[in-house]
Amino acid sequence: MLLENMNMAIHAIKANKMRSFLTMLGIIIGIGSVIAIVSIGDTMRFMVSDLYKNVGMTLAYVYVWPADGDGMRESDYFTLDETERMKEVFGDELTYIDSNASVNAEALYGRNKVKYQFEGIYADYSAVHEINIVYGRNLNEADIKGRKNNVVLEANGAKELFGTENAVGKTFRTTIYGSTDDYHVVGIYRLDQSPFEAIMAGRSETRAGYMPDTLLTWPNDTFFGVRVFAREGTDMKVFSDKLSAYLAKTKNRNKEDIAFSSAASEMGTVDAVMGGLSAAVGGIAAISLLVGGIGIMNIMLVSVTERTREIGIRKALGAKTRDIMIQFLTESAILSALGGILGVLTGAGLVMAGGLLFGIGVVIKPAVILVAVGFSALVGLFFGIYPAQKAAKADPIDALRYE
Repeated sequence: MLLENMNMAIHAIKANKMRSFLTMLGIIIGIGSVIAIVSIGDTMRFMVSDLYKNVGMTLAYVYVWPADGDGMRESDYFTLDETERMKEVFGDELTYIDSNASVNAEALYGRNKVKYQFEGIYADYSAVHEINIVYGRNLNEADIKGRKNNVVLEANGAKELFGTENAVGKTFRTTIYGSTDDYHVVGIYRLDQSPFEAIMAGRSETRAGYMPDTLLTWPNDTFFGVRVFAREGTDMKVFSDKLSAYLAKTKNRNKEDIAFSSAASEMGTVDAVMGGLSAAVGGIAAISLLVGGIGIMNIMLVSVTERTREIGIRKALGAKTRDIMIQFLTESAILSALGGILGVLTGAGLVMAGGLLFGIGVVIKPAVILVAVGFSALVGLFFGIYPAQKAAKADPIDALRYE
């Protein structure tokens, strides 16, 4: 019986191809919009998650910030000795720690001038953050402890400054903290960015480079906060509580005065916001499904009117009210489901085309597709109930007389 009803529904849809397509158009637009928006949202969330993973999920910044609004004490600042003690106290729980110091400076070589942001690091920084060295070497322990004027430059910046990427062994001049000195290039690294990272970074005239952290904490070796990396797999909430309690004790502060900002918590916040926006915009787009549903109801009412004699003949031959109702509900559901399938293909196709255009891997969840097609069929059933009831309740005598 179901197969017969489906066959009749498909025949009726084929008999009026253009009208059927226009009827499905509202569903196609609605489902396509929902699929596209949800997929774009999931793709953005995946890329943000991937970006944070590249930065390091155990990364955190820690500093003292009086909760009562009082000013900073001299003891609130960190020293190199304190960071060494923290390494001893936390052992392998603390994979890396530095002053998080950086400086903007203009590098000079001949007539070339390039703006740089130099980040201070220790020799073991590459253990927690990948530095793709393509020429020369990374900074080592001797560079750090000896406070040597050695730097590692990003390849594009090196080419701008020296006219070649392989600038290992070359020297440039720059001014840091009012002191002008010569700095020696010991390594060149390649900054491998995904298309999303490049978009987030934007176009900047400032190039990147690394130098010994000890050069940027000189001359008094005190700094506002520290950058830490915990061991992989660490529960950052537990680690935060433990580190905050330790610093509150050593700096004679309340635990609330210790500010702890981790990449994991930031990613969670960003993911929640983006998920909420995606759901909200997807919900707004889903309103167009109601328009599509009303279109289906309208066309089904027209179909009932056009097929009044057919209904009368079927009822005269013994078809029950339930059979007539199921026939028109089946036609309505198929019409809506076909619109849903075309909408899925349209929405997914647009997202995939956009991904290929921008070189970004897209995320399209099968569950979203199944829910979208199922929901479109339900919309067809819901808005097909009234026309189906009208057809089912038709008096067979009046139906046979209808011209």
